[in-house]
Amino acid sequence: MQILHEQERDFYLHQYDVQQLCIPLDHAEVHKFNRGEFIIHEGATPSYLYYLIEGRCKIIVTHENGKTSIIHFIGPGDFIGELELVDAAIGQAKAIQATRTSYCIAFPVHLYRQRLLENNAFLVQLATFLSKKLIRNGSKISQIQAYPLEHHLAQFILVSAQQDLYQERHTEVCDYLGVSYRHLLHTLAQFCDKGFLQKEQRAYRILNRQALKDLADVLLPQQ
Repeated sequence: MQILHEQERDFYLHQYDVQQLCIPLDHAEVHKFNRGEFIIHEGATPSYLYYLIEGRCKIIVTHENGKTSIIHFIGPGDFIGELELVDAAIGQAKAIQATRTSYCIAFPVHLYRQRLLENNAFLVQLATFLSKKLIRNGSKISQIQAYPLEHHLAQFILVSAQQDLYQERHTEVCDYLGVSYRHLLHTLAQFCDKGFLQKEQRAYRILNRQALKDLADVLLPQQ
């Protein structure tokens, strides 16, 4: 993780519309995370309230048997650590890992918690965000049941790939999409046969982004 210097920080704060957050920026920082870096480690108490302005991340949970699963993806416009801000005793945080280079506005919790919990304008923004998040997560479940795997996999590849290279672990993808390992490999092979993807060792190179987008567009947008 890299904390940007003042000049770079000011560039990002002015580049993106952050006034809508109704959060004072006097102590705000901008943090840069490279692919694979954790914004929050599982079980840790977040030291910052993050607002993702660029990039994409995945939420990961570790089960009692040691197996990990992807719960969801988050993108620009999403908060990270918002529940822990509201209630520090809410429980252990899920791991959040950058899937590509990501930039977040970071608000130190020890400086902002009381101010934000007394800021009605911010609380309205937070309530709106949480409502949309709940609806989005519910829609994901219904769509998995309603559409074939090729649509969900195309969307997943577009969301998780960086610089047109898709390299997520098959076991995690199977858990996230609710499909068998064999079904996933069969669909990936079909994408390669159709010229959508090209296998490169343990990864896949996107060759036809538009074809994947056409498949994904029948679904509701995924963060």
